[in-house]
Amino acid sequence: MESPSAGEDTAIVAELVPFVLAVKEKEPIDLWRILGWIGAVWEWFFGTAILILGLAVLAAIPVLQFLSFGYLLEVSGRIGRTGRLRDGFIGYRQAARIGSILLGAGLMVLPLQLVSSLWLSAELIDPGGGTAFGWRIALVVLSILAGLHIALACACGGRLRYFLFPFLNPLWLGLRLAKGGYFTQARDAIWDFAASLRLHYYFWLGLRGFIGSFLWLAVPVTMLAVGRKLPLIGVLGWLWLLIVLLYVPFLQVQFAAQNRWRALFDIAGVRQHYRKAPWAFAFAFFVTLSFALPLYLLKIEMIPREAAWLPNLVFIVFIFPARLLTGWSFGRAEQRPTPRHWFFRWTGRLMMLTFSAIYGVVVYFTQFVAWGGIWSLYEQHAFLLPVPFFNM
Repeated sequence: MESPSAGEDTAIVAELVPFVLAVKEKEPIDLWRILGWIGAVWEWFFGTAILILGLAVLAAIPVLQFLSFGYLLEVSGRIGRTGRLRDGFIGYRQAARIGSILLGAGLMVLPLQLVSSLWLSAELIDPGGGTAFGWRIALVVLSILAGLHIALACACGGRLRYFLFPFLNPLWLGLRLAKGGYFTQARDAIWDFAASLRLHYYFWLGLRGFIGSFLWLAVPVTMLAVGRKLPLIGVLGWLWLLIVLLYVPFLQVQFAAQNRWRALFDIAGVRQHYRKAPWAFAFAFFVTLSFALPLYLLKIEMIPREAAWLPNLVFIVFIFPARLLTGWSFGRAEQRPTPRHWFFRWTGRLMMLTFSAIYGVVVYFTQFVAWGGIWSLYEQHAFLLPVPFFNM
């Protein structure tokens, strides 16, 4: 039998190449990559939810409210620098880790609450009896075990899975200690985590942003308040507020993007950016005002201080998307070198003036239904602290 020639070998290889490529294309899907993608999506959703909840809790605490406000300013400022919406979800990984620790610790406390209720019931039925004593001993033992388990889970990294598999944590920690260098790495990790929160930066940014924004709003709002007795002053205040509202949200973005106090009063810079993305500015402005108006319904009745975070949660949920879009509109203008056609600029101005006029009218009448009366006019949650009442 004759051996194939070199030409025949080349022809056979050429025919096999498409089949080899087809087999490669049909390789089994990487299961670990899919699980990693699912984990990343879960971390994003869970971290964002915990982040919003944390902002609501901070907004309910005096002084710490500036942390929440500073974070919202940084969200819009970072998007304003890059033009990417995804850059506005800051710190969701850290929030997910904190949420995992809190959720895991909460799950560990649930059995303790059950045993504690059984002990109290037994103590009421038979004070000092054997059953009550047994439940008390069980509560003490379970409390010690739960505390050790929470400490070990945090020592392993604080992820939720470390709370769900208690028997693996001592093994993991023992192997890690045997390897050496654990305490140094744990110390550095805790320090890096605390530094990554940037609490001092958010507080200082929020405090300066609040003062500058309040200076813009104080005069027209005061004129609106005086308008209850002097209607002419009220009309002039409404006109002034109409103009101020056109600039304040974008001045805040400019201030946060540049981290410069003077940027909070640089009207010329905002006007230059508006000319490059007028309709984007108009859309973000419309969302900001329209999302702020329904929140005035939560200002009608004062609520107990211990439940203040509940309405704050609604405020954050409504204000956060507005901050994202405001930063997006500013970033969109940042990426364009030339102004848009005059038609888009003038129609955008007309729309923004209409939105601002309607918002100003509604704000004026809210003083007659809000719990704070005239003082509620100064609680401009769309541009200041994201809370229904300043005194909470």
